[in-house]
Amino acid sequence: MRHLTMDEIRQFAERPGVIKIAVENFLMSMGESEFNAQGNLRLDTRLYLWKAQTVKAIQDGINLALELTDEQKVEEAQRRG
Repeated sequence: MRHLTMDEIRQFAERPGVIKIAVENFLMSMGESEFNAQGNLRLDTRLYLWKAQTVKAIQDGINLALELTDEQKVEEAQRRG
Protein backbone atom coordinates (compact mmCIF):
# COMPACT_ATOMS: atom_id res chain seq x y z
CA MET A 1 0.00 0.00 0.00
CA ARG A 2 1.27 3.44 -0.81
CA HIS A 3 0.77 6.62 1.15
CA LEU A 4 -1.89 8.92 -0.28
CA THR A 5 -1.13 12.52 -1.12
CA MET A 6 -2.89 15.32 0.74
CA ASP A 7 -4.81 16.16 -2.44
CA GLU A 8 -6.04 12.58 -2.70
CA ILE A 9 -7.06 12.51 0.96
CA ARG A 10 -8.80 15.86 0.60
CA GLN A 11 -10.95 14.50 -2.24
CA PHE A 12 -12.30 11.80 0.06
CA ALA A 13 -12.63 14.10 3.09
CA GLU A 14 -14.68 16.65 1.15
CA ARG A 15 -17.38 14.24 0.06
CA PRO A 16 -20.88 15.13 1.23
CA GLY A 17 -21.97 13.62 4.53
CA VAL A 18 -18.56 12.44 5.74
CA ILE A 19 -16.84 13.30 8.99
CA LYS A 20 -13.95 15.20 7.46
CA ILE A 21 -11.50 14.90 10.35
CA ALA A 22 -12.14 11.16 10.64
CA VAL A 23 -11.39 10.57 6.95
CA GLU A 24 -8.29 12.77 7.01
CA ASN A 25 -6.86 11.26 10.19
CA PHE A 26 -7.52 7.68 9.15
CA LEU A 27 -6.10 7.98 5.65
CA MET A 28 -3.05 9.94 6.81
CA SER A 29 -2.15 7.35 9.43
CA MET A 30 -3.25 4.02 7.95
CA GLY A 31 0.26 2.67 7.32
CA GLU A 32 1.25 0.19 4.65
CA SER A 33 -0.67 -2.96 5.62
CA GLU A 34 -4.03 -3.55 3.97
CA PHE A 35 -4.89 -6.12 6.63
CA ASN A 36 -4.30 -3.60 9.43
CA ALA A 37 -6.12 -0.80 7.60
CA GLN A 38 -9.20 -2.96 7.01
CA GLY A 39 -9.20 -4.18 10.61
CA ASN A 40 -8.80 -0.68 11.99
CA LEU A 41 -11.62 0.55 9.76
CA ARG A 42 -13.96 -2.12 11.13
CA LEU A 43 -12.99 -1.35 14.73
CA ASP A 44 -13.18 2.43 14.34
CA THR A 45 -16.53 2.20 12.55
CA ARG A 46 -18.04 0.42 15.55
CA LEU A 47 -16.24 2.51 18.14
CA TYR A 48 -17.11 5.91 16.65
CA LEU A 49 -20.45 4.89 15.07
CA TRP A 50 -19.43 6.26 11.67
CA LYS A 51 -22.14 6.51 9.06
CA ALA A 52 -21.91 4.82 5.67
CA GLN A 53 -20.61 7.92 3.84
CA THR A 54 -17.58 8.19 6.12
CA VAL A 55 -16.83 4.46 5.95
CA LYS A 56 -17.15 4.47 2.14
CA ALA A 57 -14.80 7.45 1.80
CA ILE A 58 -12.19 5.71 3.93
CA GLN A 59 -12.64 2.40 2.12
CA ASP A 60 -12.26 4.15 -1.22
CA GLY A 61 -9.08 5.76 0.09
CA ILE A 62 -7.72 2.37 1.13
CA ASN A 63 -8.57 1.01 -2.32
CA LEU A 64 -6.74 3.89 -4.00
CA ALA A 65 -3.69 3.28 -1.80
CA LEU A 66 -3.64 -0.31 -3.06
CA GLU A 67 -3.49 0.76 -6.70
CA LEU A 68 -0.15 1.18 -8.39
CA THR A 69 0.90 4.69 -9.32
CA ASP A 70 1.69 5.40 -12.97
CA GLU A 71 5.38 5.31 -12.12
CA GLN A 72 5.00 1.93 -10.42
CA LYS A 73 3.11 0.59 -13.45
CA VAL A 74 5.97 1.63 -15.74
CA GLU A 75 8.53 0.03 -13.42
CA GLU A 76 6.50 -3.18 -13.28
CA ALA A 77 6.18 -3.29 -17.07
CA GLN A 78 9.94 -2.78 -17.44
CA ARG A 79 10.66 -5.61 -15.03
CA ARG A 80 8.39 -7.97 -16.97
CA GLY A 81 10.06 -6.99 -20.24
